[in-house]
Amino acid sequence: MAERDHVLRVDLSAETVSREPVPDRWRRHFVGGKGLGARYLYAELDAGTDPLGSDNLLAFCVGPLSGYLPGETRYAAVTKSPLTGGFLDSYAGGDFAGRLAGSLDDCLALLVTGAADEPVHIVVEGGDARVEPADAWGADTVETDAEHPDAGVACIGPAGERGVSYATIASDAGDHHAGRGGAGAVMGSKRLKAVVVRDDPPAVPPELADLRERGERAYAEGDTGRWQAAGETLESVDFANEVGALATEGWQRDRFEAADDIGIEAAEDAAVGRERPDRAVPGGFEVETDEGRSVPRGATPMTLGAGLGVEEFDAVAALGELCDRLGVDVISAGNAVAWAVRASEAGRVDCDVSFGDPDGARALIEAIATGTAGPCEPGIAEALAGGVDAAADAYGTDDAIPTVKSMELPAYDPRAAVGMALAYATSDRGGCHRRARPIEWEAVAEEASTSERVAAVVTAQNTRSALWSFVADDFAGEPLWDEFGAEWFDALGRDRDAESLRLAGERIWNLVRLFNAREGFDRAADELPPVLTEPVPNGPATGDRIDPEAFERLLDAYYAARGWDGDGLPTPETLARLDLDATVDAETPVGTSPENAPPTDDDD
Repeated sequence: MAERDHVLRVDLSAETVSREPVPDRWRRHFVGGKGLGARYLYAELDAGTDPLGSDNLLAFCVGPLSGYLPGETRYAAVTKSPLTGGFLDSYAGGDFAGRLAGSLDDCLALLVTGAADEPVHIVVEGGDARVEPADAWGADTVETDAEHPDAGVACIGPAGERGVSYATIASDAGDHHAGRGGAGAVMGSKRLKAVVVRDDPPAVPPELADLRERGERAYAEGDTGRWQAAGETLESVDFANEVGALATEGWQRDRFEAADDIGIEAAEDAAVGRERPDRAVPGGFEVETDEGRSVPRGATPMTLGAGLGVEEFDAVAALGELCDRLGVDVISAGNAVAWAVRASEAGRVDCDVSFGDPDGARALIEAIATGTAGPCEPGIAEALAGGVDAAADAYGTDDAIPTVKSMELPAYDPRAAVGMALAYATSDRGGCHRRARPIEWEAVAEEASTSERVAAVVTAQNTRSALWSFVADDFAGEPLWDEFGAEWFDALGRDRDAESLRLAGERIWNLVRLFNAREGFDRAADELPPVLTEPVPNGPATGDRIDPEAFERLLDAYYAARGWDGDGLPTPETLARLDLDATVDAETPVGTSPENAPPTDDDD
């Protein structure tokens, strides 16, 4: 089996396509996926590059084991985020991801630079690419997908075309999204409507067939596989509500009385089937809507349901489908509507939308994504297209809707689990629950110490950085955690041991930290919004809050565990240990002060 050791580069300004070998050192140190995308981004972008300018790089990355690993094949979209101004990696699975791996052949990534004069799409097949005119500019994601019935399609909808800062890249007719942080807006700024892949997914080589079978069986029989088979990610609604961490009606409460009406039982009642029903672990629940069908996942009922006080599952599913078709992130969109409601209730803006009002929410989301008139005074939807922080800055409102690095938090309220607050604050792409999820155990633990919280977050961040460089399924890839997939490389006769792959994950996390530091991110970027220092008003976590001084001590302990200084910058010793010292350019600040004291076992 040929090793993936090239990239395809498409310069839309020059209208050129080229193939380039990936330096051996880069492949060993950064693997593929997230890691390789981060290395290209760090090497090729100057500090201050406009995310929506032609100089930004958009990478569609796979890994050395893509198409072979257990679960769905996934791809990574890596770029500089228009929402946060920092590093962005966003992931999606499905048919497109598998066919991208097959179409790239011996390439690890499709690198897109420049910007076209007129709308185009890029066709990838046989390890090569070509640029063709796009006829579907203005179409939604489902309509765009239908333009290419015999291919896999990743595309943008109206939100990406007009540069909404949290526009998604949708694939498989909107069933899957590289969702957070605005990769779709970057695609729109390049006048790139779609990437079309025509080859079949790669066949699993005989030497990996047994490993794949054992991995899928281990996943299906494990706790995560059983949990997903029962309810996919929709059971997150019930879990968050039970532990008092389900942000409700714009983060004003942490339990939703109608949670049962929008959670797993409601989905099962409404479902007409499951995605991939022939798999050991089937996919999401398919439900019918007035527009066609939708596959709502956990973030949809949490953010568009509880977060907006919408009690009817059908209405929540319809809002999710609307976001899917327009190509807009459901978490950021739900928080944007919640901001408008709370700002209106406080008399700071004029907006005819309220909690429990799916029609008003629908009208505002459409206005944000398409630029049409909506239910708010002129200017509100345009401001919200830049994110909650942009709207708050424009209208002088407080930060009732929490963000980290300008990315809106998902509906897991971290006041019920301080370790989750640390995971949000230190996430390399902004307020994200996917880098580390200590809330899964911390919210039900009798006690957790500082060192336990720090270790859990650091370990998960490093491990996922490694596995997302393969690019492994976030859930089905869990059986790879112990050995970091070393036996897969061994089966292919490639010399990669578990320790070198673990170290690659840590190295990648630190490289992204350097990228963000070069963009001006420092300790202040790891701060939590003041709303989280206010007590939880109701539910099992009533009275819980993030104590600012205790959190600063927790952050100090995290920095120490990472080998960073008090400003959150990797020290020269850490860079040397990770073999990054020769990578750092002169524009990147590096830690110089003494490292913090080791973590302590207190209970703050």
